[in-house]
Amino acid sequence: MRVFEKSSKLDNVCYDIRGPVMDEANRMIAAGTNVLKLNIGNPAPFGFRAPDNLLKIISDNLKNTEGYSDSKGINSARIAIVDYCRMKNIPNVSVEDVYTGNGVSELITLSMNGLLNSGDEILVPTPDYPLWTASVTLAGGSAVHYICDEEAEWYPDIEDIKKKITSKTKGIVIINPNNPTGALYPKEMLEKIVEVARQKDLIIFADEVYDRLVMDGKEHVAVASLAPDLLVVSFNGLSKSHLIAGYRCGWMCLCGDKSRAKGYVEGINLLSSMRLCSNVPAQSVISMALQYAEETDRLLVKGGRIYEQREYIYQALNDIPGISAVKPKAAFYIFPKMDVKKFKIKDDERFVLDFLKEKRILLTHGGGFHWEKPDHFRMVYLPEKKQLETAAASLREFLDCYIQA
Repeated sequence: MRVFEKSSKLDNVCYDIRGPVMDEANRMIAAGTNVLKLNIGNPAPFGFRAPDNLLKIISDNLKNTEGYSDSKGINSARIAIVDYCRMKNIPNVSVEDVYTGNGVSELITLSMNGLLNSGDEILVPTPDYPLWTASVTLAGGSAVHYICDEEAEWYPDIEDIKKKITSKTKGIVIINPNNPTGALYPKEMLEKIVEVARQKDLIIFADEVYDRLVMDGKEHVAVASLAPDLLVVSFNGLSKSHLIAGYRCGWMCLCGDKSRAKGYVEGINLLSSMRLCSNVPAQSVISMALQYAEETDRLLVKGGRIYEQREYIYQALNDIPGISAVKPKAAFYIFPKMDVKKFKIKDDERFVLDFLKEKRILLTHGGGFHWEKPDHFRMVYLPEKKQLETAAASLREFLDCYIQA
């Protein structure tokens, strides 16, 4: 009898945010165990609700969004995105340069499939959002990971970037604000990366989906605003900033100099047309949403829920012997470091699995973000403070007697 195996294209693809440890968590849940899921940035289960006026827009427009839209998206949404780019000082973006998507995830994969041939290389940060590495691999390319330095606020290591560039390198991915570390890159750091891309003739892929989730009075700088002479592919969306992750609402813009990318643009247009269009009801809210920032801002200022939860979990984790963490400046993730000598940890996936089974709390191990050493994990701090207090106390108690054999 014929046996059907998975495609060999998936051999080096992983997405451990929803991987084997989460599979175990789901088995536990199916058996009646309550599990606190701190593995994924999903605001809705933790009581975050989208603004009512945005939900009303989608509801009121349902009868008008039953058909396909243009493959790139409805005109009002794309005009609003162009206006948003102007507000972020991003040059050379027209309506024709904007593509709406079923979240940014779909567009990341599309952008890689439109560019890469077998053997081509893309520089991706480590730790990374793992979809980037997976998308590069599925497109037939090779993800080459450059180091982000924990001792330097998790900023990219410029010298390591330079060392990793070869004749096969086509582009560099910048995730800013960063997932999983919560780092926010200053203008000076971005300018250094842009200069490397300029010297080495690289495309910049700018994942900036958390650009409106910035704390401490800091400002996000769009990398495309610093590189009008380069091709920058910029990604953004409403999933997190406007608390509508399930509606899958994202976009991609081709920014800067597109003069030498005619073939690449043709490829993106073809792939965009093949999926017909992104979901139209979600597109209908983009224009209004980009004018509505008050709700997001309220959560991030001092006294706001996300801000206060960030303050608590940062201090609580650093108070645990053997744990240290850099303070996040944006988003809602923290990426703590474990003293592997103290706990004799050799396998970080096993660590989070053991923690899940004993304390019924789900984390994501650092290896899931292509961090090579088994000494980190990511925690989402979306739950209310009482739940975070439970998580921190459980982790302290677990580590008090945890020695990995």
